[in-house]
Amino acid sequence: MNIAIFASGSGSNCENLIRYFADSESVNCALVVSNKPDAYALTRAERLGVPTAVTPKADLHNPDVMMPLLRRYDIGFIVLAGWLPLIPDFLIEAYPRHIINIHPALLPKYGGKGMWGHHVHEAVKAAGERETGMTVHWVTPVCDAGEIIAQFRVSLSPDDTVEDIAEKEHQLEMEHFPKVVETIISSLLSASK
Repeated sequence: MNIAIFASGSGSNCENLIRYFADSESVNCALVVSNKPDAYALTRAERLGVPTAVTPKADLHNPDVMMPLLRRYDIGFIVLAGWLPLIPDFLIEAYPRHIINIHPALLPKYGGKGMWGHHVHEAVKAAGERETGMTVHWVTPVCDAGEIIAQFRVSLSPDDTVEDIAEKEHQLEMEHFPKVVETIISSLLSASK
């Protein structure tokens, strides 16, 4: 199955996914999409030989731009990996239960509009949480409200800084996210046989 990775930022998860699936016989990272022309995720993808596309807001919300782009690369599954804009309804309808997102907290806590990256880790620290983690969920029209697929947790200490919290959570992403993507796609491929 050809997957598209949507990334708005530095792209560490994007690169991790590309490397993880480099020799896979069932998953091909066929396209990396960013809403920002200067996103480092694009540089990472290009260095690893994966085609890229920049889709500013007007393009993202235009089915006449997005659908031909995804068809050109025969995309069967979309992974949001540090992607900030809401996914338009037409894409969710075109890819029902074929779009997932990674969130840097244990949803339903610390989700929703404005809750991304350091904002999430700052909120976790401010609340004095004893643990944090990552959540993988299905994408729906409501931000961070889709059914949870998987969660992984890590303990926190009161001495942890926001940067410590971010690093602990990021380590979970590096370890677990590609395996979750692989499991989901394997089950989709099995169901389609």
